[in-house]
Amino acid sequence: MLRFIGGLIRPYRRTLAIIFLAMLVETLMSLATPWPLKIILDNVIGNHKMAPWLHHILGPLLESGSRLQVALIAALLYVIIACLGAIASYIDNYYTESVGQYVAHDLRMRMYNHLQRLSLGYYNTHQTGTILSTLTTDIQTIQGFASSSTLNILVDMLTIVCMLGLMFWLNWDFTLIALAVTPFLLLFVSRFKKAVKAATKEVRKEQSQIVAVVQQGLESMQVVKAFGQEGTEEEMLSAVSHATVAAALKARSVKALLSPVVTITVAACTALVLWRGAALILAGTMTIGSLTIYLAYLSRFFKPVKDLATTTNAIAQVTIGAERVREILDTDTIIPEKPDGLEPQTLQGAIEFQHVAFGYDPAIPILTDVSFKINPGEFVGIVGPTGSGKSTLVSLLPRFYDALSGDVLIDGNNVRDYKLKPLRDQIGYVLQETVLFRGTIFENIAFGRPSATREEVVAAAKLANADEFITRMPLGYDTLVGERGSTLSGGQRQRIGIARVMVRNSPILLLDEPTAALDSESEKLVIDALQKLMRGKTVIAIAHRLSTIRDASQIIVIAEGVVAENGTHDQLIARNGIYAELHRTQFDTGPNTLIS
Repeated sequence: MLRFIGGLIRPYRRTLAIIFLAMLVETLMSLATPWPLKIILDNVIGNHKMAPWLHHILGPLLESGSRLQVALIAALLYVIIACLGAIASYIDNYYTESVGQYVAHDLRMRMYNHLQRLSLGYYNTHQTGTILSTLTTDIQTIQGFASSSTLNILVDMLTIVCMLGLMFWLNWDFTLIALAVTPFLLLFVSRFKKAVKAATKEVRKEQSQIVAVVQQGLESMQVVKAFGQEGTEEEMLSAVSHATVAAALKARSVKALLSPVVTITVAACTALVLWRGAALILAGTMTIGSLTIYLAYLSRFFKPVKDLATTTNAIAQVTIGAERVREILDTDTIIPEKPDGLEPQTLQGAIEFQHVAFGYDPAIPILTDVSFKINPGEFVGIVGPTGSGKSTLVSLLPRFYDALSGDVLIDGNNVRDYKLKPLRDQIGYVLQETVLFRGTIFENIAFGRPSATREEVVAAAKLANADEFITRMPLGYDTLVGERGSTLSGGQRQRIGIARVMVRNSPILLLDEPTAALDSESEKLVIDALQKLMRGKTVIAIAHRLSTIRDASQIIVIAEGVVAENGTHDQLIARNGIYAELHRTQFDTGPNTLIS
């Protein structure tokens, strides 16, 4: 964990050096604070000898009877010490906040960059709410520790050493009292640490569940309301919230024990010093000023000890946070990319699958041995029973996943030999349900190619049959759409999605049942837009409605992990196999086809 934190703060080591120097000045001023009071008690009010170094400075004033001048100098010294401490504290806090914010920013961007590079398989097995919790709460915990707590620990340790030296110089036998207690205190803290970490880990786990439940409920609000399940969602949140409260109360019972133990220990040591100091003052072997300054140092000595003890809680929290962050950063499901990978300018669209096998869980294969060829500019349909792996098959082309075995080729090159972004730039994807982002319609269409001009976006929208409803909106292309496009109909979202792909003008087009959820009128408009989009491109269409691929140059039937049948519509009907059976089960195949 320390190496991990060290790596985060290393780029800011110069600023940290300034913070450390400011903390040292704060510590020195803290050590100097009791001395003006000692001078007044012992040398202005009393008649005790000064330390040789102090007598050299103030002795002449005392000898001339100017005790009030010495008191004034002591008072001014107190103000100077306070001012220096305040300036150092300002510098410390100012730069600490800066380092903390930048460390959080760096780590947040590092995590998000890593998450963007992970395969889709990672998101199939991890809750989005838990990831969001790590990106926010855990990074915030690390931010505070990395910027201040690490240096505070160093300064506290240095303060303890300096104070021990001064306390031994003032009265060595008193100091032994503090030293005798310290090992027992540290032993208690070390045993306390494991319990705090376990309790903190449970709290963070339950807090992540709260985020996950709320995030899921808000994303599915329409479904929740449609089925009248608001009460169920509230019960789910109540359950995880109560679990969080229970975990937090358990952690509280552990954490709450530390401060009283330290406080009682400090009080016992202070009482012993008071009793022993009073006896020494009455015997004339110790001054009131010396006892006062010793008591001040004793309380300050236990403060860094107490801080180090209570830091156990902070260390436990940051350890859990760092573990959760590193769990994401250490995830190795990143799609590998060759440094010298190919950067295609324009793909021709020749596609070949050679004995491809794949499964989200390697022990449970979905595709076992898939082989077929597609020529450039060819329109190919893919059909098969539900769960046969049709969508999985096409997701191997843009490398959302990598095949477990076999090869996927585009223009004769393995897709693994291409660089990811240039490869995906050459592939257009129209999903069954287009996902829109919160923003304007223009921004959503240009999402596929942010450099697209206004004219190019409008031209793509016209080809996609979307311009007619966009121009009727109050702000036209600058109209804001709701989150995930909730303010638009399904057909409108699909046409914007098609326009988004059109503006990219990719040579390979993947259609994943883009009309399956549409009504007849919307389907006609979307199919017309798709016909324009498909011209001159290699097209792979996953079809539920077999009428949409009737005129495909070849239809590939996937069943039981292999290519069960392959041919034209007429050939497959004549074969009377799986495709023919699927065809017979569809009572109304519809009058429309993608290609007339």
